[in-house]
Amino acid sequence: MSKLATMARRSFLIGSAAVAGGVAFGVYKFRQEAPNPLLDDLAQGATALTPYVRIDDQGVTLITPRAEMGQGIHTTLAALVAEELDVAWDSIRVDHGPPGAAYYNRALVEHSVPFSDLDQSTSAEAMRGAMRVMAKLLPLQITGGSSNVADLFDRMRGAGAAARFALVAAAAQKLGLPAAQLKTENGHVLAPDGRRLTYLELAPAAAKIELPASPLLKAREQWRYLGKSMPRVDMVAKCTGTATFGIDVRLPDMVFATVRMNPAKGAALIKFDAAAAKAMRGVLKVVELPGGTAVIADNTWRAFKAVEAVQCDWAAPGYPASTAAMMDAVVASMADQARDSRLRDDGNVDKALAGATVLEAEYRVPFLAHATMEPMNAVAWLHDGQLDIWAGVQNPTSARDLAAKAAGLATTQVHLHVMLMGGGFGRRLEADYVVQATRLAVAMAGKPVKLTWRREEDMAQDFYRPAAMAHLRGSLARKQVDALDVQVASLSVVESNLGRMGLPALGPDAKIVEGAYDQPYDIANFRATAYRTPAGRPVTYTRSVGNSYNGFFIESFIDELAAQASVDPLKMRLELLSHEPSRQVLSAVAAMSGWGQPLAAGRGRGVAYHLCRGVPVAQVVEITVTQQGVKIDKVFVAVDVGTALDPRNLEAQVQSGVIFGLSSALYGEITFSKGAAEQSNFHNYPVLRMHQAPRIVVKVLESGDPIRGVGEIGVPPVAPALANAIFQATGKRIRELPLGKHINFA
Repeated sequence: MSKLATMARRSFLIGSAAVAGGVAFGVYKFRQEAPNPLLDDLAQGATALTPYVRIDDQGVTLITPRAEMGQGIHTTLAALVAEELDVAWDSIRVDHGPPGAAYYNRALVEHSVPFSDLDQSTSAEAMRGAMRVMAKLLPLQITGGSSNVADLFDRMRGAGAAARFALVAAAAQKLGLPAAQLKTENGHVLAPDGRRLTYLELAPAAAKIELPASPLLKAREQWRYLGKSMPRVDMVAKCTGTATFGIDVRLPDMVFATVRMNPAKGAALIKFDAAAAKAMRGVLKVVELPGGTAVIADNTWRAFKAVEAVQCDWAAPGYPASTAAMMDAVVASMADQARDSRLRDDGNVDKALAGATVLEAEYRVPFLAHATMEPMNAVAWLHDGQLDIWAGVQNPTSARDLAAKAAGLATTQVHLHVMLMGGGFGRRLEADYVVQATRLAVAMAGKPVKLTWRREEDMAQDFYRPAAMAHLRGSLARKQVDALDVQVASLSVVESNLGRMGLPALGPDAKIVEGAYDQPYDIANFRATAYRTPAGRPVTYTRSVGNSYNGFFIESFIDELAAQASVDPLKMRLELLSHEPSRQVLSAVAAMSGWGQPLAAGRGRGVAYHLCRGVPVAQVVEITVTQQGVKIDKVFVAVDVGTALDPRNLEAQVQSGVIFGLSSALYGEITFSKGAAEQSNFHNYPVLRMHQAPRIVVKVLESGDPIRGVGEIGVPPVAPALANAIFQATGKRIRELPLGKHINFA
């Protein structure tokens, strides 16, 4: 069945209008280049040749307009420009730059179409074309979805090459020589007679030269920086404690604030009594906010203590208030009237299952917190008719716009300074803390206000990864999977997040079932259905989104089918996979881990495969069952990113994803009472400790285009690979996360 036939009609109509181009959005608008945002606030004597290159008397600054939250993206993005601009690595400076339409994320929006990343059909490409139009016209400067490199690989290299073209042309004019006779080297243009002109002295003239639309890019064999492990541009500052995160910002005459919101997120504050708080030392003001209160004091600790003294009468939430009730809503939504999409319907699943022995299972996963190391914080300063904000955000254009609305200002009056952040994982796509800081800045006009959430508030006011459940049925023919019916139910993160941005969520939410319908398993009868649980507690994106639970559902169940067939689970997957790079990563991880070699008693080895953001990844987890519990010994990972731009950073990102995934797999769970989370800090929302961390061995394969990112891809396979290893070692099949509810870990 055509995938377009399975999509909601309204989604198809919107996409068709965008593809048609001219009527709905305007071809002329789409073809316009976005203005260079660096020109809006350019210091005297500085030149901005492109949105990614600024030159002044301090040297060359490369603009890397994606959030640096520990993943090393500023280094990789800087290398894209530096490679083509031809500057010395140790001479560059890096800046996030301002919010700007020029920095829209096309790849992320393209990925939102309800098609597999491997689907290159006419329907899929037409819808991606529609999304390219929408991406440019919205435009959203988002860091997420492992999209940074895929989105900016050509654009930032092109920006560096265009700037270099202009600098060479300016030098040619000044020297009276043909540009073809000149070459560049480490921030200089060189003439054949040995004369050297710096980029700084050429920049003003270069700014007057029309830039080429498609500048010539270097061939891979000419790369100096790309394809190599580069020194991270943020490493020295982070290792010496001199890096400035959002929580480090200090300004003269600053006051300090914190908030206390209804623990049932989204519910109202009925009334409050702040008399005791106002009488406490250092308290300057108590401010009512929608859904809670804030205390402003002369230091953060006094604000923390005073906000606890505010007596609040909270309204009950309008959504199910207990864990059981929330899960009941998820279960109840698995019905035809709540069907959101059926994005895969190959063969005849009902007929195939009717004539076979059917394996049936139900899997569940809980709500998860992002639990970033740096809690939410922001500095806001309303002065001289403008609002300055310093904050770590993953969606700066949206944060700026929402702050402007809260302050009653035009967006041109809001200056958002994007800071380094101690973790994001999707949480900082939200702007609630930025809006709160803005409201407090309005209440304290003229003084910079530093808002810092307590850890307990950070945990309570998170937009969690939603809980989900899956009902799976499968059957075998000749010891191979012949039919697979996957039904997944969950809240919609797209509906929840876009609603807070003031945007409609049109059509199906493919995130509910991503990582299930789009896997390149060649199963003759394969159906994947998503059910949307009615909007409840606000939720948002988390690292790998729907892949984080659908990987667990699908790969655990494939393992169950392999056990039923009494066949090797890795061999079964190899035979099912129709995508050659996927077969290669699975073969690679088999060789790395010594798959098939016997293990001693009490040891287990489990495998899982997943396609996430177009990246095939395979993992093998080795465990030992001890008297203290299961010990995770090793994790082997093979990935194919198309082209590896920075091998060391790729390895670190994959390892990070494995640790993140193991934390959730072992312990991650948010439960509720009266709408409030019962977990408040790391003592009852634990993460993996250093003594539990396994050795993680990573192999990066390169199959060529298209180039892909790896920020999320280490997460989805690790939970099922671990669960499958536990089954191999103990015979116990666990169908619910966290695994620590069902088995002890050493």
